[in-house]
Amino acid sequence: MMSTVKEYKPAEKQSSKRIIFFKAFSILLSLFLLCLIEISLRLFNYGHDLRLFIDYPGDRNFLVLNPDASKKYFTNQTIATTGNIEPFKKKKDLNTLRIFVLGESTTIGYPYFHNGSFHRWLQYRLTHTFPDRNFEIINIALTAVNSYTVYGFAKDVVDYEPDAVLIYSGHNEYYGALGVGSTENLGGNPQLVNTLLYLRQFRLVQLMTNVYETIQPTISGNKGNSGGTRMKLMVADQKIPYDSELYQRGVEQFRHNINATLSLLAQHTIPVFISNLVSNEKDLKPFVSFPVGRTTFPGFNQQYALGVAAFERKDFSDAFTYFKAANQIYNGHALCNYYLGRIAYLQGEFSQAKTYFKKANDLDGLRFRAPTSFNDMLSQLCTNYKNAHLVDTKATFERKSANGIIGNELILEHVHPNLLGYALLADTFYEALKKEKFISVPKEKEISVEQLLQAMPITKVDSLAGLYKVSNLKRNWPFNEVMAAQPFTVETTEEKIAYDLTTQKTGWLESLSKLYDYYLNKHDFEKARRTVEALVLEYPTDARYAEKAAMLSGELKDDKNAIFYFKKAFALVPSFDKARYLFVLFLKLDQPEQAIPYLDYAIQNNTSQFNLSPVKAYAEQVVQLKKKLVNDPKNVAILTQIANAYYRMDNRAGAANYGQKVLTVDANNKEALSLMERLK
Repeated sequence: MMSTVKEYKPAEKQSSKRIIFFKAFSILLSLFLLCLIEISLRLFNYGHDLRLFIDYPGDRNFLVLNPDASKKYFTNQTIATTGNIEPFKKKKDLNTLRIFVLGESTTIGYPYFHNGSFHRWLQYRLTHTFPDRNFEIINIALTAVNSYTVYGFAKDVVDYEPDAVLIYSGHNEYYGALGVGSTENLGGNPQLVNTLLYLRQFRLVQLMTNVYETIQPTISGNKGNSGGTRMKLMVADQKIPYDSELYQRGVEQFRHNINATLSLLAQHTIPVFISNLVSNEKDLKPFVSFPVGRTTFPGFNQQYALGVAAFERKDFSDAFTYFKAANQIYNGHALCNYYLGRIAYLQGEFSQAKTYFKKANDLDGLRFRAPTSFNDMLSQLCTNYKNAHLVDTKATFERKSANGIIGNELILEHVHPNLLGYALLADTFYEALKKEKFISVPKEKEISVEQLLQAMPITKVDSLAGLYKVSNLKRNWPFNEVMAAQPFTVETTEEKIAYDLTTQKTGWLESLSKLYDYYLNKHDFEKARRTVEALVLEYPTDARYAEKAAMLSGELKDDKNAIFYFKKAFALVPSFDKARYLFVLFLKLDQPEQAIPYLDYAIQNNTSQFNLSPVKAYAEQVVQLKKKLVNDPKNVAILTQIANAYYRMDNRAGAANYGQKVLTVDANNKEALSLMERLK
């Protein structure tokens, strides 16, 4: 029998549909597992909720900046910063103008914070100019961040009904979180970084990041930070030469993120007001000047050294000659340009000085001040979008600076304004809002900058605490090498409270409470009211502070501010007592039409033994009589009727006012004379 050989049959190919099925199944299974891990991590509360806004614990009808929102931008969570607590309503009122403020440390008001910040100056000015409008100015700026945070926050802000967005950002571009020269850098490509930021909202990505951050020091041999200020901890590269690759990556990072922000806001037709940048040009030496090679540029170091020696002995003519000779050999040395600027300034050559100072700033290798090209870039970007408006803060600061060059008169150290500087920053934004018809201010209601500087409720403690912080800052790197710290004393009660606030022995609210008690015990009601007004700005939804400010205004016989704060308190928490104060004050000021709504409330919610209906009747009578008086202002009969009506409702001030008007027309009027006698 012949053996049979089996015919070889190749394995059948799987159908293409089956292959697609298995691939799809694998992908779906992977996605399912990832989702399962993500859900599990959230159920066990792993990681952080990185939403920009969360419910305000004090009132669930309000939202507030999430203190964890910054953690998306910091790989080292221990140095992540937090911002202001400024609640705003979930459901925006019809009478509300809502403005979000984005930026960095200058934007949040360092070193004063609270009411030193420019947005609080703006808030005070707008609310006092338009007392019947509601302004929500929500500052969500952070320290130690840059344009990545501006763009990231803007993507969320557009969903919260902003009427406008204000931006001041740029000085932290290199060393702020995710900056190209920062220890928190994720890479130099803005598109890649923004994609990674989007992924960080997922708890699984947070887990992977935390694992990496835990093992990374072991792998690299880096034992972590060695202490120091946050400013020092954020700096990875202390020397970034002008126009180097790293320098240009920082420029591109700023351009990309700001352009993306303006484009996003344009898509949502939201007006954006973005300021150019100011820094200390005249009174701050460059932090880092790069050594100049003796063989590459022979003679530079000798001429430069001779210039320094001549400058130190105040022989400015010779110093300028030596520095000029050095600069002709090599013009890229930051400190050489700065010295040339100082000497030109001392010699009255201010235009020349400005050119040298500008160049010194750009050549400074430690990039804590934005390159001057950023301002040109901001101006250009604003021209690309109809809704984008440049706020020319630099021009304002130059106008207010000696000889048009910004220095210590307005800047505390390298970039942060003093209180006058923050007032000017607020004023420049205010004028930009007016120019673009965002607000329309009647001339008679206008509050000037001078009036604002007098009225703004910044306490002595806030002012001192800011100066103490700056003095401490100047004792640390890098300022201890280029600036002298200002000595300060801690002797008075105000100084002691400010010092405890600076050293974090007490919080801001506790410090102001102590200050308020101190002024009250001294019967210094003016300063006590200023302290309470500061609390009103900080806690605009707390009626207690507004009512206290109103009562103190009454003690000071300041009826205008008493009305302002009583109205604010009444709007938050209506009550019979507040309504009574308001209608009494309005009648006293001869504004019966303003008094009637509060009379109505008081009548409907009367907790007193008084019958207020006659008062309302007299008030309505006065309203009608005043209408007749418009065409006949010297009508003695009408003036007398108004005087008598005020007298019958026990409004002595109103009765005296109209009694005197009668006597001005008719000095012998018996009825008016009798009334004035009874009022004595």
